[in-house]
Amino acid sequence: MFNEFTTKYKPFIVLGIIIAILTGLNLYFLYLLNEKEEVKEPILETKEEKVKEPTLLKVDIKGEIKTPGLYEIESGSRVMDVINKAGGLTSRADTTIINLSKKVKDEMVILVYSKAEVQKMKEQNEKSDIVCPEVNDACTKDEALEPLIEKETKDNKVTDGNTKISLNTATLEELQTLTGIGEAKAKAIIEYRTQNGKFNSIEDIKNVTGIGDALFEKIKDNITI
Repeated sequence: MFNEFTTKYKPFIVLGIIIAILTGLNLYFLYLLNEKEEVKEPILETKEEKVKEPTLLKVDIKGEIKTPGLYEIESGSRVMDVINKAGGLTSRADTTIINLSKKVKDEMVILVYSKAEVQKMKEQNEKSDIVCPEVNDACTKDEALEPLIEKETKDNKVTDGNTKISLNTATLEELQTLTGIGEAKAKAIIEYRTQNGKFNSIEDIKNVTGIGDALFEKIKDNITI
């Protein structure tokens, strides 16, 4: 009887088996597809950026400041920040040759001059750029860090022995060793002899613009033609 049943319904049985197999395969592939979708991409862990602690610099500020002294200030600060931290400027302060926007450095020295000191420097210096008389890291130009005393020593240098400076052959540097002769006057001397020929006497130097009797008296013993 079983054989008759299987023979009679064999096509249906085979079809059912095929449907079952196909259904199973379909479910299997759906399962694999879902597995792929559920796999999450690994999250790349980024290292947390360490918050850098501000570097503290030690700066010495003095002169026409309400509270001079040694101060700690954050890296990247400006000269004006240090001045403010030190209580600000006094009424006598003159910042015309101070670079207020300059970034501070560790062990920096900031010297704020008085109006009288700046005026004195202007009178003593023939150049347009004032030379700071003391080491001052806040000066407007690097060359201003040259102490004025060194400049005066150079300007007042007296040649050894009986050697004198020749007005007709001296170089720009040699002329500047004479008392009161800076770069501007030395250039004027060279320009004069270039345009007018050699000096005939040392007194002819008074014909150079900027050199009068008073200056001639100071240098006459150290010059020759």
